[in-house]
Amino acid sequence: MTDVTGLLLPAELAARARDLLAGRVEPVPTRDAATVVILREGLEVYLLRRKSTMAFAAGAYVFPGGSVDVRDTDQAVAWAGPSPAEWGAVFNAGEEVARGLVCAAVRETFEESGVLLAGPGPDSVVADTTGDDWESDRVALIDRSLSFADFLARRGLVLRSDLLKPWAHWITPEIEHRRFDTRFFVAVLPEGQRTRDVGGEADHVAWKRPAEAIELAHQGEIFLMPPTYRTLTELSAHDSVAGVLAERREIVPIMPRAVEIEGEMRLVTR
Repeated sequence: MTDVTGLLLPAELAARARDLLAGRVEPVPTRDAATVVILREGLEVYLLRRKSTMAFAAGAYVFPGGSVDVRDTDQAVAWAGPSPAEWGAVFNAGEEVARGLVCAAVRETFEESGVLLAGPGPDSVVADTTGDDWESDRVALIDRSLSFADFLARRGLVLRSDLLKPWAHWITPEIEHRRFDTRFFVAVLPEGQRTRDVGGEADHVAWKRPAEAIELAHQGEIFLMPPTYRTLTELSAHDSVAGVLAERREIVPIMPRAVEIEGEMRLVTR
């Protein structure tokens, strides 16, 4: 998909859209999720290409992220920065949900990029996460044999919620069989850390300038989902990381919907 309005739906989704509009089927419930746009100087963003075998967004270039795990709401997670209550006010969510979203954002970023937004204290951040011991912990987090709270506690670290900037709130359209209620965050790659190709759900990773990624999508070289396309478009309006961080954001839910236009089912955001 290379635009966020008027997207022509494939036959299967078009048929489901008509069934939903007619009341013949009900939409599946959403799952809370978090996505993090990692930025680095030169205003480049970190993108992963999801494997073609994935059930959701197969082949799409996306930002790191995933569903909230029930253990992400654990109050034992060591925390520094804006509180869950403050994040809840930003995202119009309860404190428990907000806690889970922020924890999921930091956990999933580490799982999918090797970047960890945490440090020994409220004013510090881990400088390097590339050793074998870090990799063992990352894999244990992915297979859920290690909780995020235990991971931080064992290493004497605190989650740095102040390193996250709220950016957007997207809800998967009702036509999809898998749906997510996703809050988008922006974060800067911490000094000393570096991303790496960690595999898992992705088969390729790349740093791209936002405008470059959009142009590749227009050329059909890469596939972008509407939220990713919109986010990259918004980021491309800036010429520096500082400009992105300085932007004031009003977080309102966006849920694309299916409408029939001249006999064709299309996905629109307005």
